[in-house]
Amino acid sequence: MITERIDRITHIPAERLAATLAAPRSVKIELSARCNYRCQFCALTVREKQPTRDMDFELFKRITRDMRDAGVEEVGVFFIGESFMNPRLLVDAVNYLKQAVGMPYVFLTSNAAAATPQAVEAVMGAGLDSLKWSVNSADEQQFVEVMQVSPKMRERALHNIKGAWLIRSAMGYRTKLYASSIRYDGEQHERMELMLSEHIRPYVDEHYWLPLYSMGSLTIPKEEALGIYPIAGNIGRYDNPVAPLPCWSVFQEGHVLSDGRLSACCFDATGHWIMGDLRQQSFMEAWNSEDFQRLRRRHIERDVRGTACEHCVAYQR
Repeated sequence: MITERIDRITHIPAERLAATLAAPRSVKIELSARCNYRCQFCALTVREKQPTRDMDFELFKRITRDMRDAGVEEVGVFFIGESFMNPRLLVDAVNYLKQAVGMPYVFLTSNAAAATPQAVEAVMGAGLDSLKWSVNSADEQQFVEVMQVSPKMRERALHNIKGAWLIRSAMGYRTKLYASSIRYDGEQHERMELMLSEHIRPYVDEHYWLPLYSMGSLTIPKEEALGIYPIAGNIGRYDNPVAPLPCWSVFQEGHVLSDGRLSACCFDATGHWIMGDLRQQSFMEAWNSEDFQRLRRRHIERDVRGTACEHCVAYQR
């Protein structure tokens, strides 16, 4: 189950609460920093300049082989951007991880709008282990208000979600299909339940809820303007939360931006939490850099004042 995998990452075991660590089980890599949505709760919308170049495939190959040699067992072929914006790179990346590197588990989260049947079949055929859809609007009106794109994108996404289920059934691929949704409250939750029952749950193996994150406090003004209010920090999934400090992201999972920089934060769209540069360092050199060690010590002390995490609601609220 996907929720068991999530909980293994978000719940920090005692032996992982240290400044210097062995390689994490999981790393997410931003193949494409571009996105076809402009979700008002996403940190991508606060980038001063939206990137136009995707990750260099030669860089991807070098850093992922290095990660596997270091002991990484799971790679997410996404981070902040939407990986189906470059389906050829996505398929090549999955194929390389499974065939050349021997990565045990390769996973992906997508908003589904660009996940055409042709692209989905190709990525399943390349060996993708898990494909999760991010579904966060109850109807067309909310979709337009929050995602800030044409309602046709919603129709396309729902069509692609159903299509992926049919492709897997017809072709016998082993890719697991999941979906997650932000759990709002009150009437909104009831509306989400109706939509999920009709359009999502029949076409996935498992659905789970996430809280509305603050994205490192970067998007709070936009969220509050919409009348939605984030929880403190990154507490994992809604039904099995963890304490916001120490933050699991700092100890349990690597996050690589499309330009090759390693971040300490799973919401880092702006490079505020950069701990190393994989264009110039090995993965383990960046993972245990002096900056990363200092930050981990502050999280262990539960006092992140004066660090890159100071303005996150995990500390302020």
